[in-house]
Amino acid sequence: MEDIYILGIESSCDETSVSIVKNGYEEIATVVLSQMDTHANYGGVVPEIASRMHVENITIVIEETLKKANMNMSDITAIAVTYGPGLIGCLLIGVETAVTLSYIYKKPLIPVHHIAGHIYANNLVSKMQFPLISLVVSGGHTELIYMKEDYSFEKIGGTLDDAVGECYDKVARVLGLPYPGGPNIDKLAHTGNDTYDLPIPLNDNTYNFSFSGIKSAVINLVHNEEQRGNKIRKSDVACSFQNRAIESLTKKTMRALKEYNVKNLIIAGGVSANSELRNKFIELSEKNGINLTIPNIKYCTDNAAMIAAAGYFAYKKGIRADYNLKAQANVDLF
Repeated sequence: MEDIYILGIESSCDETSVSIVKNGYEEIATVVLSQMDTHANYGGVVPEIASRMHVENITIVIEETLKKANMNMSDITAIAVTYGPGLIGCLLIGVETAVTLSYIYKKPLIPVHHIAGHIYANNLVSKMQFPLISLVVSGGHTELIYMKEDYSFEKIGGTLDDAVGECYDKVARVLGLPYPGGPNIDKLAHTGNDTYDLPIPLNDNTYNFSFSGIKSAVINLVHNEEQRGNKIRKSDVACSFQNRAIESLTKKTMRALKEYNVKNLIIAGGVSANSELRNKFIELSEKNGINLTIPNIKYCTDNAAMIAAAGYFAYKKGIRADYNLKAQANVDLF
C-alpha cells in the first residue's frame, strides 16, 4: 500500500505551524513558530498583530518543514488546513496559503476543523480505539464528544458559557498572574492549599459545563477580601479554583464513560497540558479500568501535526474542499 503524506497548516491563533505526517500516525517533521512572547506584552493575543506575523512567517515555516523532512512538494499527497474556528484574520492566512499550494502543485485540499485536529493529536501517541469519549478542553472549547468510529463526532455535552481555558486565563488576570494564565495557575496551585470555599461549577446530572459562576466567585472573593483589608493567599485561591474546575470535568467525563458503556477516553486541547488534570484522569482511569490517552505536551497546544493527522482520516473519508474554501471564525464540528 502506498504511503500517504499529508502536509498540515495551522494558523488559527498565535502559532504559525506546518507539519508532514505519514499515514495519519507518524510525524515526519513539524515546525511551530510561536508568537507567545510578543503577545505576552499585551496580556493576551492581539488578532491584528497575530495576522501580520502569520503573513511574515508562513512561507518560512513551510520551507523549513520541507527541509527538515528532506522532502519537496512532489512527495506530498494532500494538503490539510485549519479552516475554523479561530481568529478570522489568522485563519485566512493559513487557508489562502493552502489553497495556493493546492492550486500550484495540483494536490487535494482537505479542510480540517480545529477541534478535530486536537482530537486526532492522540493518534500521534497511540492508535485511537473505538468507541470512545473525548473531553476537549481549551481556551475556546469545553466539550464531551462521543465517537463510534473515525471522523464520527457526536456532541453529548459542552460549556454553556466560558470555556475552561478561558476561565483559567480570567482567574489568572484577577490574581495578577502573567499571560498565559493557565500554566501559571497550575504551577501556583501546587504551592497552595484548598482553603477557599468555592462552588463546583454546574454540579448537576447533565453533561454540560459552566465556568462563568466560579470565575465570578473568584472575582467576588478577591474583591471582598481586599475590602476587608485581608491579604489574598494567591496560591490557595489558585489551588481551590483548580480543584473545583477539575472536579467538574472529571465527574461528568467519568459518568459519561459509565453511562455510554465506553472504556476508551482521550483528552484533547490546550488545557490537556495541565498537570493536575492529567494526574486526576490517570488516577481515575486506572481505578475504573479505562484506556486513557493524553497527547504529549508538544501536541496539546496548537500545532500542524494534529491537523495533518486529522487530515489523513478526512482524506480517507473522501473529504475535499475546492479553491473557494473559506475561513470560518465560528463553525461547529458536529
